[in-house]
Amino acid sequence: MPDLVQPEETFAKRPRKSPEQFEFIRYKLEGPVARLTLHHPEHNLLNEAMLRELADGVASVSESASVKLIVLDAAGKVFSGGVDIGEYTADRAFSMLDGFHSACIAMVEASQPVLVVVDGPAIGGGAELIAYGDLVIATPRAKFALPEITIGMFPPLASTMFPHIIGPKRALELILTGEAITAERARDLGLVNRLVPEAQLQTAVNEMIAKITAQSGAVLGMAKRAVIGGMGISLRDALRNSMSIFLNELYRTEDSQEGLRALLEKRKPQWKNR
Repeated sequence: MPDLVQPEETFAKRPRKSPEQFEFIRYKLEGPVARLTLHHPEHNLLNEAMLRELADGVASVSESASVKLIVLDAAGKVFSGGVDIGEYTADRAFSMLDGFHSACIAMVEASQPVLVVVDGPAIGGGAELIAYGDLVIATPRAKFALPEITIGMFPPLASTMFPHIIGPKRALELILTGEAITAERARDLGLVNRLVPEAQLQTAVNEMIAKITAQSGAVLGMAKRAVIGGMGISLRDALRNSMSIFLNELYRTEDSQEGLRALLEKRKPQWKNR
């Protein structure tokens, strides 16, 4: 019987690629916004290299105090058709999962909120990626499915995050049946924040970008940590975590004081993002 594989043995740190070296991810800075675009024609199938580029791109952006928001979208008509089947071979699976784990953890741990834009099918690994974003805007062209069960597997990353988002029973239904759901159903379940017509997608994305980037970058990151840090722990511990961030970090920022002054002086705050 082969030795058991421990996740901490599989998920090892590797040298980071610079955006100039990316092959499957388009990387663009637009003022306070970093845009990462899946670009692997024609179905944006995920492979280890692509997932590591995504992880490296998010990690790189996370270190920039000038960036307030990360936008993850996809080129083409399909957000992602899932993991490339060639990555499931015995000699590839561990490395691919390492890359996938790194990408999802990078999104969760990013200092900035991650906004995912979905204008086409997100299947298998594509749906898993979306679950690890902080906000999701989709069009009716989007559909979501976790079909791994139909090929004798299960989606490990979705099995962890989907119950937090849509509840364990609904997550089990999607994972155990492999059935696809519409964008409307995904919105009703809470997987999608906003559903907009295709013609209004860019307007809706721009509006969301404007609302988020109008805030203090430092405070955005703290608010995200307060929410994410409370997942999977007791209410008491989650409250302790949130209050610690609020009292020990937020109140030491220049922006929290500026916000209060601006409110009293009836003017717009001038953020320094620190």
